[in-house]
Amino acid sequence: MAIVRRAFRTRRVGHAGTLDPFATGLLLMLVGAATRLAQYLTALPKRYTGVIRLGVRTDTDDPTGVVGIVSDEWRDIPDDRVARAMAELTGARQQVPPAFSAKHVAGERAHRRARRGEIVQIPPVPVEIQRFALVDRQGSEVQFEADVSSGTYVRSLARELGERLGCGAHLVTLRRLTIGQHTVDDAVQLAAGPAALLAALRPSRDAVRHLPAVTVDASAWTRLRQGQPIPRSGDSTAGPVALIAEDSGELLAVGDVVRDELRPRVVFGT
Repeated sequence: MAIVRRAFRTRRVGHAGTLDPFATGLLLMLVGAATRLAQYLTALPKRYTGVIRLGVRTDTDDPTGVVGIVSDEWRDIPDDRVARAMAELTGARQQVPPAFSAKHVAGERAHRRARRGEIVQIPPVPVEIQRFALVDRQGSEVQFEADVSSGTYVRSLARELGERLGCGAHLVTLRRLTIGQHTVDDAVQLAAGPAALLAALRPSRDAVRHLPAVTVDASAWTRLRQGQPIPRSGDSTAGPVALIAEDSGELLAVGDVVRDELRPRVVFGT
């Protein structure tokens, strides 16, 4: 965050979903008024790749934690059984987040309680694992790709795989490849410097390109920026829509389709 603030000389910087300290990959940063679009990005599905180590459990479910139970039972587990167990973890279901997570328990972050040695019980949350696939295996190390819903902890997915196989496991490496339609291939490294960050800045419209777009003329824009609804267009569907200027293609607002109206929710300047 500090690097981006310095590059753009503003404190108004946000993001659309953090990464664990040991993880790498795509992080969507929002600058200026675009920070108000975070609510439309955090819920997007994500794709990850990484490595899970079978036979070793840690209290954080990742390589930063204290090693607990160690088992050699992974040696007797064939690849097809690993792949089958991964497939069995897909679908819509409930998942228990790691004890060392940012989830709130009784008004306090779970990881703070866990670091004090408290027993942390976090209720399960609904997630959807669209794909959890074996890419390669070298001994106890399983390389995978996963397509998951927002709110999914891949660390928990690694722990669940170890439990299902009966040998324990933890996440060793993790890299985020995509967030919705946004891909790490289009990203720039934070260490590239201010000039590269400035050059990589994209218009606000790109942030919500996954939303249906509705073009509005000058008179409709006048009503929108005053907080007034406009008539719903024939092709707009229920849910949030991006309201685009007819002349410039600029993102003017994000609105909600409510019955026969488009109601502004996030409105930008002229």
